[in-house]
Amino acid sequence: MPTLSFTCDYNEGAHPLILQRLAETNLVQEAGYGYDSFTQSAREKIRAAVGIPTAEVYFLTGGTQTNATVIDALLKGYEGVIAARTGHIAVHEAGAIEFCGHKVLTLPSHDGKIDPGELEQYILEFYADETWPHMVCPGMVYLSFPTEYGTLYTKAELERIWDICQKFKYRLFIDGARLGYGLASDACDMTLPELARLCDAFYIGGTKVGALCGEAVVFPRKAPEHFFTTVKQHGALLAKGRLTGIQFDALFTDGLYFEISRNAILRAMEIKKLFQQAGIPLYIDSPTNQQFPILDSRQMEKLDGKVLFEIWERLADGRCVTRFATSWATTEEQVEALAQLL
Repeated sequence: MPTLSFTCDYNEGAHPLILQRLAETNLVQEAGYGYDSFTQSAREKIRAAVGIPTAEVYFLTGGTQTNATVIDALLKGYEGVIAARTGHIAVHEAGAIEFCGHKVLTLPSHDGKIDPGELEQYILEFYADETWPHMVCPGMVYLSFPTEYGTLYTKAELERIWDICQKFKYRLFIDGARLGYGLASDACDMTLPELARLCDAFYIGGTKVGALCGEAVVFPRKAPEHFFTTVKQHGALLAKGRLTGIQFDALFTDGLYFEISRNAILRAMEIKKLFQQAGIPLYIDSPTNQQFPILDSRQMEKLDGKVLFEIWERLADGRCVTRFATSWATTEEQVEALAQLL
């Protein structure tokens, strides 16, 4: 198997400082289920980072569990969630949202994003239909930041979507599995505190950004009633809550989360330049850690067995949109090795 891999952003285990803290605290006895001192410290550091001292913070096990748990907790039984056609919950979560009893209502994807105008038009047309009480009623809008195509919502776009959600009393939930990589991008025009104030809930991804596992769910105002119990019902609660607490405490000490996120962006921009210099077109101009070069069969054959990457989409002309993802741990040496192959 090739040692050079750009298949995803969680090929590696965890940042060394996290492993060090886990080892250092291994024999310290603490309460379970997130009531330990490490988790409380992580909560306080995240509250400081988002600039909301009263924010409620919970630590869940992984992305799919987080999406399913938060969406189920925020929606009424008869409501569905609006997402882009390419949204993660609509494509790559095996129907986890529908498994919880909520339909994913899809809108056209524009480079991975929902258009605010189309969102409002969809809602207006829904209620203009006299038979809407027979339908799945929208109750939430789901966004990814960055999107599945590595793109970012601008602050103006997010403000517009937030205003629409406020107007119709919908909840807005932001999937931040790669949040660090979005915030670290030069194309990002908002801060973490600004993003936090423009939604009802979001999560800070750990699995893809330096942690062994875990996501930090943030409710800037108030969590749904009995959210802790809902987390447990969804199998997303760790008895040894210290595992996620220690990791996020380390990630949010001395700006580590943002520092390692920046590494992924620097390496991704180098890879983007490599493909451009090789005359290989990019499917989309992604400003984050996922790059999408279009390769033909001959090019893929030449790379086969030398480097791992993902096939993202097959085009009508036989070429493939591929994905090369960098991470917090991607090195300059790995980028140079890819350069030699290209």
